[in-house]
Amino acid sequence: MTSLTAHTTASTTFKRNDTPAHIAGLSLVNLAARQRMLSQRMILQTVLAAHGDTGRVQAAQRSLQMFTESQHHLLTTAANLEPASARKITETYQGARGVGPVVQAFMQLVRSALDQIEAASPRLAATTSELVDHTDRILEALNTATTAFDEVAKLRSDTMMKELTGIVGDIQSVAKEAKVVSFNAQVMAARAGQHGREFAVVANVLSDITGEIDSLTRKAAALAERNRAQ
Repeated sequence: MTSLTAHTTASTTFKRNDTPAHIAGLSLVNLAARQRMLSQRMILQTVLAAHGDTGRVQAAQRSLQMFTESQHHLLTTAANLEPASARKITETYQGARGVGPVVQAFMQLVRSALDQIEAASPRLAATTSELVDHTDRILEALNTATTAFDEVAKLRSDTMMKELTGIVGDIQSVAKEAKVVSFNAQVMAARAGQHGREFAVVANVLSDITGEIDSLTRKAAALAERNRAQ
């Protein structure tokens, strides 16, 4: 099986840390959803440019660049997810009914149309018509991809919540043990009388700390339960 990045344009390369500004800060699912909007914007801009609105050519080229960079980022980042999530994205793009070829064909159509506009090619009308006919297919493909990224995000969220719940449980267990130690220490300090004063101070501080831990773990547990119920 080819790598996830096989469906990005071969003419564009990116450094791992060279993330474009329009991508920075966006989650994978939000970036995938934005691809749908960009695809429709490109079609409209390209059609208008083909009908003589020359100012739309550069706008369409910018949109195509954003789309290409975003697609590259989606695929290369998804390849570094945990195995189950990476397999799901790979299947979505490269499986028997994968959307990768549809996305790649769409990008090539836009690129060809823009090149033909600049060259005043007689093939422009046919290419533009083919691009418009591609509208439903690209939307369906990008919807499928967005759904896959959304499912991956939910899976990761559920996994994190399970881990958080486990950690909270462990902390609560430690806090209970610390309470027992604190209580025993206070009893021993009381029995020691005058000689146990300093020990009593330490025991009381430990009691206050365990009380804080108990309060914080209850809040964390409540937060985890609310997130799980959403």
